[in-house]
Amino acid sequence: MKARITGIGKYVPKKVLSNKDLEDIVETSDEWIFTRTGMRERRIAEPHETTSYMGAEASRVALGKAGIEAHQLDLIICATCTPDTLLANTACLIQRELEAAGSGAVDIQAACSGLMYGLSMAKAFVEAGTYKKILVVAPEKISSITNYKDRTTCVLFGDGAAACVVQDEGSGFYIDDIELGADGNQADLLTIPAGGCKLPASMETVSEDMHYIQMEGREVFKHAVRRMESAAKLCIEKAGLSEGDITWLVPHQANIRIIESMAKRFQVPMERVFITIQKYGNTSASSVGIALSELTETEPLSPGEHILLLVFGAGFTWAAGILTPTEKE
Repeated sequence: MKARITGIGKYVPKKVLSNKDLEDIVETSDEWIFTRTGMRERRIAEPHETTSYMGAEASRVALGKAGIEAHQLDLIICATCTPDTLLANTACLIQRELEAAGSGAVDIQAACSGLMYGLSMAKAFVEAGTYKKILVVAPEKISSITNYKDRTTCVLFGDGAAACVVQDEGSGFYIDDIELGADGNQADLLTIPAGGCKLPASMETVSEDMHYIQMEGREVFKHAVRRMESAAKLCIEKAGLSEGDITWLVPHQANIRIIESMAKRFQVPMERVFITIQKYGNTSASSVGIALSELTETEPLSPGEHILLLVFGAGFTWAAGILTPTEKE
């Protein structure tokens, strides 16, 4: 029995925040942002577009493509670092929205690597025979934790959601292998200092902007390139492939320079690298899923092809995965 993704869905808000718009908010320019990140615009959720709302919308698309009803789900895994509330978990709120009562529902948090961590868990559950139908959903409202006074971070992030249905049968994409990694020694390089039990919300933490993303960009860049490369090499080897077998690269949409570095390292031509960063920016855990969804919508994919997914996020966490299209059933 081999786990496969049988439905992929995405949701992005309608509201657009362009580089030009950001010029009116912080000291920056369209040219400065684009040349350093590859971003032109990003989507920003309205107040009613909560993390659970966006997650439910993406999930409905994925369920429709998989051809199953929400009540058939055995488990919902929600990967997010922007939960609606600390209690109840966002997976339960999505379950309620989908009317999928009876399934298990749990949140996981691996920042930008969250969707891949969720897919790894779903693959293990399905191939062990524990569950047959699992929804992995990665919704993120990063605008809610973005400091729009900090030009080094506010230009990078947007909102959105992605969802995948993982099953033990059906057409879609075999999950050949997923390699996970983490290094907690680097946790302070990309963090939100306050809001947890260590620094609960207070007048001081709010006044000092400690509930927003803080990042050491150059250090993050160096670690991202090295860690994703090593994970990808291991993943390709364990899947029984060579680097030349990779036909599509779908990377985390964090920075065009990181993406170009990964493409060059694995000798994937840029026309075979699926990029959405110019439209959506970095949408954290949903980023690679949104890109994968759009790849399946725009490119004909055949069983002879192999898709390499790469992600890197706070923690630090990272992952690489290989997907192969199934034969039509």
